[in-house]
Amino acid sequence: MQHDEFNNMKKSIGRAIKDKFGTKIKGIEIFDVVDEPSHWSFKIRFVAYEYFVVVFNYELDIIGFSLELNEGRYVSILNSHNCYTDVNFDEYIEKVKDNLELRIPDKYLAACGWL
Repeated sequence: MQHDEFNNMKKSIGRAIKDKFGTKIKGIEIFDVVDEPSHWSFKIRFVAYEYFVVVFNYELDIIGFSLELNEGRYVSILNSHNCYTDVNFDEYIEKVKDNLELRIPDKYLAACGWL
């Protein structure tokens, strides 16, 4: 992978997350970037549904979404944990979105206009 490819990937994944969640997320940020020829990794953190802090992780073609419990402690959103980047990313994000909504009370989602 080249430096430009890596930067484009970070941007396209961030854009895909924004597009899929829309107004249901805030404060998206890219952090913990490692941009070395033998090691490419980054994380994207955002607040989903004004309820959870979610972290997307990319490292050497393995991706996953987790809930941030506190500094350095995470729990995977999907039972499958992580997967490779060759997955259909739109479907993958949709599964994450559905799993997040299952963890939030329906009354809260309805009150915010998300249900």
